[in-house]
Amino acid sequence: MKTQEAIYQYCLRIADSNLILAQRLAEWCSRGPILEEDLAMTNISLDLFGQAETLYEYAATIKGDNATADSLAFLRVEREYFNRLITEQPNGDFAVTMVREVLFSAYQNHLYEALCKSNDEMFRGFAEKAIKEVRYHLRHSSEWVIRLGGGTEESKVRSQAALNELWRFTVDMFEMDEVDEELISMGIAPDMKEINKSWMKTVTEVFTEAELHIPDLNNVIKGSNKGIHTEHLGHILSEMQYLQRAFPGATW
Repeated sequence: MKTQEAIYQYCLRIADSNLILAQRLAEWCSRGPILEEDLAMTNISLDLFGQAETLYEYAATIKGDNATADSLAFLRVEREYFNRLITEQPNGDFAVTMVREVLFSAYQNHLYEALCKSNDEMFRGFAEKAIKEVRYHLRHSSEWVIRLGGGTEESKVRSQAALNELWRFTVDMFEMDEVDEELISMGIAPDMKEINKSWMKTVTEVFTEAELHIPDLNNVIKGSNKGIHTEHLGHILSEMQYLQRAFPGATW
């Protein structure tokens, strides 16, 4: 695989994950349990949209053919998205959203830390900026999970149920293929096996303090590197892409 092709694919994997999770978090707008959380989740969503746009713009320069950040975000079909499966899962209740945020923001945190040392100038600059946002996302969600796990019996049960449901999607975040192998060989991307070790240490600390039990890996679901998704992504795209599909090339 050529390096530029691998970089393009790698951009999409990170950008798509951010875009889809941002879309999910935006669903909480005006529905948060308290006003402060309404604002916090909306701001996290905006951070992720911004990160996605930066990488889509980079991917568009590689792709050429008049590609833009918007065309990559809105004009692909389901199998052409490569977001991590955990990001497309429904928000559920507040516990589900916070547990998902811990799992994914911890992943982003360690991935971006590694990309800060990338030989690719664009990835390095992106990570140095984005990691500041992601550290806040991780701190915010970790504090909530610890509060929920150590709160009422109801909040603890819901938090444990959320972790039990979402844990099977975590393997997908660390899957590697020829894209990773090419970029690792060029010093552009990290070995996800090493990221997995750091991630496990971080989430274990959070869930231990929250008095939540990390479940066994059962019914593992993966495939995002190949564009394989759960049934939820299609519904997200049908809403997210509506305007661009209904009015192609619309400007305002």
